[in-house]
Amino acid sequence: MVKTNGRDSLRIDPRPGMARRSDRVVGAARYPRWVQSITTVNVNGIRAAAKKGFLEWIDDTKSEVVCLQEVRAEAEQFGEVIARLDGWHAVWAPAVAKGRAGVAVLSRRTPDATRIGFGSAEFDTSGRYAELDLPGLTVASLYLPSGEVGTERQDEKERFMAEFLVHLGELRARAAAEGREVLVCGDWNIAHREADLRNWKANQKKAGFLPEERAWLSRVLDDHGYVDVLRKHHPDQEGPYSWWSYRGRAFDNDAGWRIDYHMATPGLAARSVDARVERAATHAERWSDHAPVTVAYS
Repeated sequence: MVKTNGRDSLRIDPRPGMARRSDRVVGAARYPRWVQSITTVNVNGIRAAAKKGFLEWIDDTKSEVVCLQEVRAEAEQFGEVIARLDGWHAVWAPAVAKGRAGVAVLSRRTPDATRIGFGSAEFDTSGRYAELDLPGLTVASLYLPSGEVGTERQDEKERFMAEFLVHLGELRARAAAEGREVLVCGDWNIAHREADLRNWKANQKKAGFLPEERAWLSRVLDDHGYVDVLRKHHPDQEGPYSWWSYRGRAFDNDAGWRIDYHMATPGLAARSVDARVERAATHAERWSDHAPVTVAYS
């Protein structure tokens, strides 16, 4: 795990009043009451997304924290995009392999600490995980490997899952000892239940909906006590989906998958008042094959 302090994160000067807004918090409260909403989204390449509407979206968002996956950019390229944003600080975890993966967490408040990776010799340079600490809260951005049945990609996914499950337990225990909540956002590349993808019967033997993958996600929830916040607010709904293939008319027919999650500790989940997928009105208005998933808090 690569550890840095808040000063090492890429910093953008806040808009007037933005610092005052976050400075309402004094000390490390159990729940960070300055947080009103948090968003996660797989941008499917931040440079391409910036040309299609991502910059306009983030300029309009009311979220205090935004987690990004599949940034897929070099340092200079990422810096050019972030420099066009006002009032954000960022921790960014690039992949050693060019043009692959990459995650980031954007925060309107200067982070107290940032970390890249989760202590994995194999995966800490793969651009799949980053954390930042804010008063009373740790937020992480995750891009879990997608996998492919019968290939090394699936073996890689399973190795990642095994290591990451241990980290999730340690993360929650450490945060509890420090009196803070935890939120792990991102593209988990697993649909947990039949209600989480439209064509579940046809996908039972495909990566992303394999029985062992779904059982692993159940362990995240049951054994480690994380809460699927969006499902908490939509317990019986099919979807709402957050990813649609570019093939065919998947988006128009809403033949999607729900693979983008907010996994929160119970105390934080209890403060959530709304959870939604920001689905574009039309196919032409999309700037990624994923939609932002946003949770609001009281």
